[in-house]
Amino acid sequence: MTTTKNPATATTAAPVLTRCAEAETCADPSATMTLLADSAPAEGGFTVYRSTFAAGAAGAPAHFHTRAWELFFVIGGSLRVLVGEEVTVLGAGDFLAVPPHTPHAFAAAPGAEADVLCVFTPGMERFDYLRLLGSVMRGESDPGAIAASAERFDNHCVDSPAWRAALAGDAA
Repeated sequence: MTTTKNPATATTAAPVLTRCAEAETCADPSATMTLLADSAPAEGGFTVYRSTFAAGAAGAPAHFHTRAWELFFVIGGSLRVLVGEEVTVLGAGDFLAVPPHTPHAFAAAPGAEADVLCVFTPGMERFDYLRLLGSVMRGESDPGAIAASAERFDNHCVDSPAWRAALAGDAA
């Protein structure tokens, strides 16, 4: 890939290109994450990955970030999301941007698969967090490691009665 720098917009950061065939994947019984880009805060700090969820698969419990926006673009299927205390379903082509300090959660909608592009910005390198999630979901790591990493990865779990009610409705 060749780039030409415009002196008016020159930056010290380099372009990021990840070929799908070369991307690392983290898989667990219900989802596969394709890790696409993870840049350090000095380079702008963003993380980009693609999650493919099996039908009805659990995603992330209710949580918030103190510094990063979390962006979701649904490539295919249906993604159920919590934003604040509202639960809704996003379909193919829908986009959602969740600002810092906003409780949110997500999972494949009941009976549906979901293919989602996720972006954190600004942020920090988060691939190690995604690897940890996969390890916990596969039973290889202690679930307490997720809570212990909250500050490092700016991922803070919260209780959400609305999300619990939505999930309880699935079990009924």
